[in-house]
Amino acid sequence: MVTVVSGILMLGVLVFIHEFGHFSVAKLTGVKVLKFSLGFGPRLFSYKWGETEYQLCLIPLGGYVQMLGEGVGETEEETEQPLTAEERQRSFAHKSIQQRMAIVAAGPVMNLLLPLLLLPLAYMVGVNVPAYLDEPACIGYVVDGSEAQRAGFVVGDCIEAVNNVIVPTWSSTDKALIPNVGGLLKLSVKRSDEIVQLQFPPENGSLEGLQSLGLLPQQDAVVGSLRDNMPAVKVGMQGGDRIVKINSTAITSWYDLHTVIQDLAGEKADFTVLRNGNQLHFNIVAQRDDAKKMWLIGISPQQNLTLKQYSVSGAIKTGFKRTFELVDLTLVFLRKMVSGHVSAANIGGPIMVMQIAGQAVQTDFSTILTVLSFLSIQLGILNLLPIPVLDGGHLFFNFIELIMKKPVSLRTREMMQQLGLGLLLMLMLLAFYNDIVRIFL
Repeated sequence: MVTVVSGILMLGVLVFIHEFGHFSVAKLTGVKVLKFSLGFGPRLFSYKWGETEYQLCLIPLGGYVQMLGEGVGETEEETEQPLTAEERQRSFAHKSIQQRMAIVAAGPVMNLLLPLLLLPLAYMVGVNVPAYLDEPACIGYVVDGSEAQRAGFVVGDCIEAVNNVIVPTWSSTDKALIPNVGGLLKLSVKRSDEIVQLQFPPENGSLEGLQSLGLLPQQDAVVGSLRDNMPAVKVGMQGGDRIVKINSTAITSWYDLHTVIQDLAGEKADFTVLRNGNQLHFNIVAQRDDAKKMWLIGISPQQNLTLKQYSVSGAIKTGFKRTFELVDLTLVFLRKMVSGHVSAANIGGPIMVMQIAGQAVQTDFSTILTVLSFLSIQLGILNLLPIPVLDGGHLFFNFIELIMKKPVSLRTREMMQQLGLGLLLMLMLLAFYNDIVRIFL
């Protein structure tokens, strides 16, 4: 329930910012705004203030601003209901092409500008980041059957360069992968006292970083949190316990722990842990989770986090830099998806947004701001795509009008909008399908 409510609230913030962009520029250019709506479908609440009706609707998956003369023809013959001389002056359809383009563009532009406010605020409050991101990209675990294993990576390898670009940290390595998605990846790796060259083919899945390739950082087998009513908490295990042995098998990392528990397949085992310098023993029987198809004892690893807090000027600089990085990441993702280098299975819909929001709201304020910024950028760029029915589609028609010195015919616009609506519906169905697959498969 928390996930759904937080998802709706965060989506509501993004929709409000988007529609407020349209609304504010419409007002500035003298256009009469008839309705400002958050959501679609049956109306839950409405209030008339001045000449505008503000309403909240049942389906929280978007919103709209209805303006006088919006969507009607550019000539008297095409206009369904003739406007008075006074109404023509305040009609969207009769404003200059530059003013109409400004109104249409204002929504997605507001979404793109929002992170420039939120991210600096997040960095001033302080963001918790995994400590390993600022450390050299040394590998603690190679996932069985992964692209990294096939490329020849082994535990202990440290990545020093990506396609001849020096990468001093795990974070810089992840960033260096993004421009090379869909191309051959050549990694210079330090192994013991020698440098070896390892490669990933062009169809690699590196867009989401090293972990998507099957490379994970070192993670000690230290318990961070425990789930209620699960085997570990029932026998008295506590946060901070370091698991050093299961039966006779030594445990040196969290990944060893996972492997051994799965191999036990529900058999009782002796867990040896260190707590405040004392050695303790717990007899535990793992519990089968059929949904995840694995054996669990109900523990999560202790996260080694670093709090990064900046001055006002430092937060603004870092926030702006991060905003442009997120914009670039989104554009690379779209470009690589269109070219076929990124699977369409990566597309997410409202369910995924709610899951992300639900996880963020259970962490801290800065994480909520960061997630809002990421989603806002995606919403802004999505709406700028030249697909009829989206803002980008309307801008495309306006651009043609600007070049040709006359509007696109009503018939052509209707046909293109029907085509765009069909495409958008297919994308939405794909997004919902991907969301459902992630939950149940």
